[in-house]
Amino acid sequence: MGYQSLAGCVTDLEKHGHLIRIKEEVDPYLEMAAIHLRVYENQGPALLFENIKGTPFKAVSNLFGTLERSKFMFRDSLARVEQLVALRSDPVKALKSPLKYAGAGLTAFSALPLKQSLFKTTFQKTSISNLPQIVNWPMDGGSFVTMPQVYTEDIDQPGVMNGNLGMYRIQLAGNDYIKDKEIGLHYQIHRGIGVHQTKANAKGQPLKVSIFVGGPPSHPLAAVMPLPEGLSELTFAGALGNRRFRYFYDDEGFCISADADFVITGTVYPHENKPEGPFGDHLGYYSLTHLFPLMKVHNVYHKKDAIWSFTVVGRPPQEDTSFGALIHEITGSAIPQEIPGLKEVNAVDAAGVHPLLFAIGSERYTPFLNERKPQEILTIANHILGKNQLSLAKYLFIAAQEDDETLSTQNIQAFLQHMLERIDLAKDIHFYTNTTIDTLDYSGESLNAGSKVVFAAAGAKRRDLIQQLPSNFALPDGFGNAYLAMPGIVTVQAPKYEGENSKADIEKLKVFLADKDLGNLPLIVICDDAEFTAANPNNLVWVTFTRSNPAVDIGGVHDFVIDKHWGCKGPLIIDARKKPHHAPELVKDQIIEERINRLGQEGASLYQII
Repeated sequence: MGYQSLAGCVTDLEKHGHLIRIKEEVDPYLEMAAIHLRVYENQGPALLFENIKGTPFKAVSNLFGTLERSKFMFRDSLARVEQLVALRSDPVKALKSPLKYAGAGLTAFSALPLKQSLFKTTFQKTSISNLPQIVNWPMDGGSFVTMPQVYTEDIDQPGVMNGNLGMYRIQLAGNDYIKDKEIGLHYQIHRGIGVHQTKANAKGQPLKVSIFVGGPPSHPLAAVMPLPEGLSELTFAGALGNRRFRYFYDDEGFCISADADFVITGTVYPHENKPEGPFGDHLGYYSLTHLFPLMKVHNVYHKKDAIWSFTVVGRPPQEDTSFGALIHEITGSAIPQEIPGLKEVNAVDAAGVHPLLFAIGSERYTPFLNERKPQEILTIANHILGKNQLSLAKYLFIAAQEDDETLSTQNIQAFLQHMLERIDLAKDIHFYTNTTIDTLDYSGESLNAGSKVVFAAAGAKRRDLIQQLPSNFALPDGFGNAYLAMPGIVTVQAPKYEGENSKADIEKLKVFLADKDLGNLPLIVICDDAEFTAANPNNLVWVTFTRSNPAVDIGGVHDFVIDKHWGCKGPLIIDARKKPHHAPELVKDQIIEERINRLGQEGASLYQII
């Protein structure tokens, strides 16, 4: 839909029953986030907060809370944009079907950013402290912008066509930031903005940064899209929104999105950092306080009747889950086209996205062998772990398409069952040690440092998986109850992790199980709450893969090392207990939870919604 503004989107959603206004005064400290989370959990509408304590501005959240609503907002342009992305990832399609894809090039051309200075007079100025100071979680270090569009340009190639528009969180207040003068940027150095900063640092020059908030919904979506090389985020925003991205430069040379509701401009000077965080993040834990780039604020602009856009991140599923589903709708075919032999890949949302990947690829090497084994899919696995955001993964399970043409990476239980029926635990586990992992993942020994592992399976079934625990299933002293989480996977209540000596717990379990017949039980997860972990597939993958560092926390019954290859002949054991160096998990404030119940009472804004 060609919305000219966020206000236009809000009006359209309300007209069609997709948005509710909250008229009661709400506190930006924890209350707004709690309301958002409660409504999202009930698959409720988008929310317009009209009366926010401490600010004259309104705010909207949960715009992308359901895939249905997301597709509704882009109902007039989604098909053409999917075609555009497909064409960029596979140009041969245009040669084979020139008439079918003729519109894709026209869509991209007509969406080129449009420079206009007519909008300069539509902006007013305010201060950082006058913006909605939304704090999502009790231990957050301050208020954050959670739906920003952060724009920078290449200092060697200035201009919007070489610019980068990304979504990196922004800390507005707290810690050591000077009120209204300094804010914090959180991003990894490999991101587009990090490349721009590296170039500016090399020249000893400050990097100009413009932060856009609000505007048509195509703009924040463009900021998070994994676009093919050479396709500008601004062009994509124009194509998706049926409206060219309008911009101008202010008197200080900062790029301004003419359709944004708010714009914060500032500079990042070489090697100037301050502590940023903690912040409740999408793995379901806090990302802790670390040094990140400091931005010195120049101006804070806003439109008349501007609407602040925000979201709440936490343990999936959250609004960004639906965001991700929409992205998959648009770009689902792009990554397989870029990696030969790859059929599909899924960053498993329930496990926090980055820790766990499921993939399916072709296994066509040496087809004359009587027994197929993982070969080509190992090559594909290396491609995957070297690809953009997929490189942040710790665990990659990859299956061969030829073993089951109907297999999907979207079904957690069916996919894991397929893998565990076929994997050879002695041969098909491959570690990458002393490498990098996601900045937000604290399962490693230090920031960004950890390990990865690939589980590969190809060929016929090796085992029928255990369907229920035997009545005589026993565990050594100190271990609690065991639960069957799904066929072939048992969770075990383990002693609390107390440091290096706790590794002896794994050895004790391995010795105890060494003489047991467990051929149909390939995976044991030891954890702090075995019943919770086994309750459903989402709990299982969240606990198992966010609380373990593969090279450190994987063991196995009858394990061995031959020529530096590790394997085991009995069940694989993953130690998914909380460790002292792990970040704390996100826990709601019960006082706030009780306070927001008022909005669900009869006559209140969210009656029969929460």
